[in-house]
Amino acid sequence: MTKVWDAVVIGSGFGGTMAAVELVRAGLDVLMLERGDWVERGPDNWDATASVDLTSWFTGEPPYRVVAGGNGPTVGSYSCVGGPSVFYGGVSVRFRAEDFVTDPEIVGDSGAAWPYDYEELEPWYARAEALLGVAGTIDEDPTEPRHSGPYPSEPGVLSDASARIAAAARSLGLSPFRLPLAINYSPDKGRAACVGCTTCDTFACAIGAKNDLATAVLPSLRARGLEIRPNTVVTNLLVRDGHCEAVDCYDKGSGHRERVRATTVVLSAGALGTPHVLLASELDAQNPAGHLLGRHLMRHCNAIVFGVFPSRPNPRRQFHKQIGIHDFYFGHQEVREPAGKLGSIQQLSTPPVGLIRDDLPQVVGPLIGPAVDHLTGLLVMAEDQPQPGNHVRIDWRVRDRYGLPQLNIEHHYSQRDQLARKVLVRHSKRILRRAGAPASYVHRIKSFSHAVGTVRFGSDPATSVLDENCRFRGIANLHVIDASFMPTSAGLNPSLTISANALRVGHAIAHG
Repeated sequence: MTKVWDAVVIGSGFGGTMAAVELVRAGLDVLMLERGDWVERGPDNWDATASVDLTSWFTGEPPYRVVAGGNGPTVGSYSCVGGPSVFYGGVSVRFRAEDFVTDPEIVGDSGAAWPYDYEELEPWYARAEALLGVAGTIDEDPTEPRHSGPYPSEPGVLSDASARIAAAARSLGLSPFRLPLAINYSPDKGRAACVGCTTCDTFACAIGAKNDLATAVLPSLRARGLEIRPNTVVTNLLVRDGHCEAVDCYDKGSGHRERVRATTVVLSAGALGTPHVLLASELDAQNPAGHLLGRHLMRHCNAIVFGVFPSRPNPRRQFHKQIGIHDFYFGHQEVREPAGKLGSIQQLSTPPVGLIRDDLPQVVGPLIGPAVDHLTGLLVMAEDQPQPGNHVRIDWRVRDRYGLPQLNIEHHYSQRDQLARKVLVRHSKRILRRAGAPASYVHRIKSFSHAVGTVRFGSDPATSVLDENCRFRGIANLHVIDASFMPTSAGLNPSLTISANALRVGHAIAHG
């Protein structure tokens, strides 16, 4: 007889893993399916070519076709156990309380609305921070919402470059603060403590000091019975009579196809992967808001402002993604256009030489490599508007080797998005000049690393594909728990909010 699992979780990123935390702890028999493999840890992770875009964990299979809005005609995806957490920089910041309140300047006529407020999510934020071992300090950030308790850990030593940026910001009347980071700084927790290297953001931690999901969360879940099947591609969700009966998948190792049955199905493949599976399974026809499935794609209107310094700003090669600046988050009295919220500014580590050389032409790359040490930057993260024209759709005429149809992406920033980014860029240049950089260079980001939306939740069945507990409308036992659920993007890193919501929904599934 075919086994019927209590729950199948598709994807091992922040959504899937945090939902699994609640399911496993409730005693459910849970199977996790992951497209990628485990990432090995060791000295090779310190290599300049170990930045994720240069590794096999960034794959062009399947190649998503970019109709508009990308760096080129196609874009790849990240696939590994632990998802993007393995390669992220550890920034784990809560959305502001006001981010859960409808802002007409952002939302417009899109119908986007959060069905709960910050206070409902606050205890789940605290739980997510505990699981991720977030190190931070409270009451430095003027926009910070209420915390029911302190961060689990104290932050590490401030680098010279970070202290320089913070001093420059303060001299301009701003309020820089320590970014909360999911990094282990304590040697007494049975794991290696952070050594402050520069291969953190976009790298897998060589010694396991970054509290990514594959290091800090999934091992304990496996010890409690969670089964993880890596290298498994989900190709279809089989639905009959409003119930998801099975998940069809392909084992990349054996080449075998399998049909997995479960009482509950949790889809957590990300803001691009999740609508891909849903549309390929033709489930839009079973949802009262199915015409919105794949729409309202957001990814922040980002740019990196690099300051060019006469001398090396980070001669000791320390980790320095440590400072955040939110003085412009809700707008500023000096800014007339656009009105309302703008977004955040965060310190960014100097980009790895390997990535610079790979991105630039072969003749230019080796020449500019030595100049990288004279750069340090600020990331501007403008909140982008949810627009129905920003969407993903499938092309049935093209299929990959697993039988999945081609996913096409179309995205355009609104005028407001670009104005907000422009304001944040201007103030970032001021900070870098005050820090000692006579020149700067702006690099506009066109990746989909912060992609959210596409399968949003809400209270209104006419405007939201998911209900308040992220259940796919029209299918009783299918939940979507990843970045795609968000009705707005806020102006901050989405990982902690994805995690908190996944814990909230996972608990509701397990105990409902």
